[in-house]
Amino acid sequence: MRDRLGRECVYVPSCRLGLFVALRHWCPPGGRVLMSPVNDDVIFFVVLAAGLRPVQAPLNPFDASIDIDAVPDETWGSLSAVLTTNLYGNPDPAPELRARCDALGIPLFEDGAHAIGSEVGGRPVGTWGDASVFSLSKHAGAQTGGILALADPDRSTAVREACADLLAPRSMASELTYAVRPYAEATVRRLGLRRAAWATMGLLGLTEREGIRMPLRPDALAGAVRSAPDLGAHDPWVRVDMHDYRLEPGPVRLRRVHRSLGRLDDVLRASREGTELLLSTPWARPPADGTVQPLFRVPLLVADRDAAIAALARRRIVVGYLYDPPLDDYAGAAFTDPSPAPGNARWFARHALPVDPLRAREAAEALERSGTQPAEPPDPPESPEGSEPPEASAAQPPEPPKGAAARGLGPPRG
Repeated sequence: MRDRLGRECVYVPSCRLGLFVALRHWCPPGGRVLMSPVNDDVIFFVVLAAGLRPVQAPLNPFDASIDIDAVPDETWGSLSAVLTTNLYGNPDPAPELRARCDALGIPLFEDGAHAIGSEVGGRPVGTWGDASVFSLSKHAGAQTGGILALADPDRSTAVREACADLLAPRSMASELTYAVRPYAEATVRRLGLRRAAWATMGLLGLTEREGIRMPLRPDALAGAVRSAPDLGAHDPWVRVDMHDYRLEPGPVRLRRVHRSLGRLDDVLRASREGTELLLSTPWARPPADGTVQPLFRVPLLVADRDAAIAALARRRIVVGYLYDPPLDDYAGAAFTDPSPAPGNARWFARHALPVDPLRAREAAEALERSGTQPAEPPDPPESPEGSEPPEASAAQPPEPPKGAAARGLGPPRG
């Protein structure tokens, strides 16, 4: 990763832990962080755990990148940092955000969890911010680990020490569970037992999501926020989908990370080819500059996402990594500053169908045969501030149950 980015890189057990360390290292408690409302709720809770106030940004409706020009001047002047999302691998406008942050004297953080192979402004995603984080559970497929990349190598010692202070000791049981999980998941997939496996987990109380978003539990969350910065107090939210997010890595995990990174370039080539195919379909919005990124998921924009999900499920293509409703509608003004122009985020969250580019051809065929229609573009202008949010989307994948990931048996991990 150091060779890829040309930056000092610190291995961390997860992207979310790396982001927490970066936010704590650069931002004063009580600071305000501009971020996307179409994002994993875990990232939202990491920002809260760092003792910071999330500020939801207006978005481009077709790729959910931050719309810089729609952010009010008074909001820019109140910020302590900006956090990009690079959703599904589509880059946020990092060069422009870098210039804006430099003018304000605040740090820029890049979340590259979905964008390990994407570029913007002629440079890799992750080379514009003061710090950037990557997940090795996405393109790399290691199901563990992350990278915290630093613009200033002189900060690496302090960052490594902060990470080490947060680690939980590894155990033989955790290593064994990690070692056998891929084989167990492969067996379940081969035997067609996903539905039965998820039903069993539900009966045992082992699933943490009933829908796309985890339960907010506002009263408990308010208590945790009062104690921030405190990762431990927010652990019930931050650990969802990945209870080992701060576990000290053992040799089994590290060997699999090395093997997975060794295959990364092949995965990125295949992802780029699948992305190009999906961008040629009527449900896609190709980028204006024609650049094809090796996306982690390609957000097709469909009129009826429930029906599209069902059509893909019939071909055993599972849709995960849905982020609906937007974070300001999900969490409310008690925990975040809402977007001044929420309409685009709501439209994207309701219509985006994230498709794995590694299954591009069969997914496109399934959607074409089912008669899936493209979504009508949102009506300008956006909904005014304070308008009532639309009804929450009922788009839940029918197989496996709601909240399941597009890869394997587990839910989206970061």
